[in-house]
Amino acid sequence: MYEIKPSPKFKINYAATGEEAILQNATFLLSTMWNTCPMHREFGWEPPVDDPSEFAKASSSVRIIETLERNIPEITVQDIKFEHDEENALLIPRVKVVINNG
Repeated sequence: MYEIKPSPKFKINYAATGEEAILQNATFLLSTMWNTCPMHREFGWEPPVDDPSEFAKASSSVRIIETLERNIPEITVQDIKFEHDEENALLIPRVKVVINNG
């Protein structure tokens, strides 16, 4: 099981292969704001701003699972926990995933 989370200082390793590439792709997806990729507007996810409620966490969890499993079929989401970044008024997901064999 691996843990991934969005990172504003995410560095891409262009030589990544195997599990490292899969995890890098998932981290990149979580680090990308929804509707910001011109040729793929549904790529990324939209974090709730200024809403640390349980409803925001639940609805974000659903969107994260759908987005990750639709775009990266090699992984399965096992658990999502949230940190509240009070400085930027954001919920930051910590997503536990497993890489599917086969």
